[in-house]
Amino acid sequence: MATQKPRRVHLMDELRGVLIVGISLYHLLYDLAVIFPVGIPWMFSDWMNGIRNVMAGSLIVISGISCHYARSNLRRGIRTFLLGMALTAVTGLVIPSQFILFGILHFFGSMMMLYALLEPALKRIPTLPGLVGSALLFLLTWPIYSGFVRLFGVTLFLPGFLYNNPLTYPLGFACAGISSADYYPLMPWGFLFLAGSFFGRWVREERLPDFCYQSHLPWLAWVGSHTMAIYLIHQPVIYGVLMLIFH
Repeated sequence: MATQKPRRVHLMDELRGVLIVGISLYHLLYDLAVIFPVGIPWMFSDWMNGIRNVMAGSLIVISGISCHYARSNLRRGIRTFLLGMALTAVTGLVIPSQFILFGILHFFGSMMMLYALLEPALKRIPTLPGLVGSALLFLLTWPIYSGFVRLFGVTLFLPGFLYNNPLTYPLGFACAGISSADYYPLMPWGFLFLAGSFFGRWVREERLPDFCYQSHLPWLAWVGSHTMAIYLIHQPVIYGVLMLIFH
């Protein structure tokens, strides 16, 4: 018997549209603050960093949900990771000061491939324990870049050798002499992706309110359904326009 095609989650497309517009505006401000001679003193304030993390985290959760709608997460992951490597090459050649070693495209590609490989094992984990466990691991590893993990007030400092190996940099262990203008390591963000994938089971089973599956702003949903293309072209467009304005 053929499997019924799941309803499209229009609200998720619309949310993606809002997020990619917000990220584009953030990158415009970032370019003005870092690359071009415009002072924006609040650009790297705690509240601005919080907005950036909320936008990126929301996209990561949605990407985890989308694993249940992809024809092949492995192919999707390989394609996304190669796009990330292309971005590495372009930034290294054109804007070395903004070199991206392991950015969000590398992260998405890696997690899609990992999900494809781990899917048989993940299916054995019940939804609610998987969702809660992934969320707790995300909170636990949130400060890993600073050399420790923490949960419920208990702090555990990690051994220094983990932070002296370039090979562990994509995992979330900062390494002296290595930096990336856009850095989304597998920890802690990978656990947020997995939380989204567990929640995605309920989404695909249409357990959310009907409001989530109905179309509200088709133009915004269209923007959201072209998130990858917009992400790839928005920075060159912004940078080119600012070059014309300032030079």
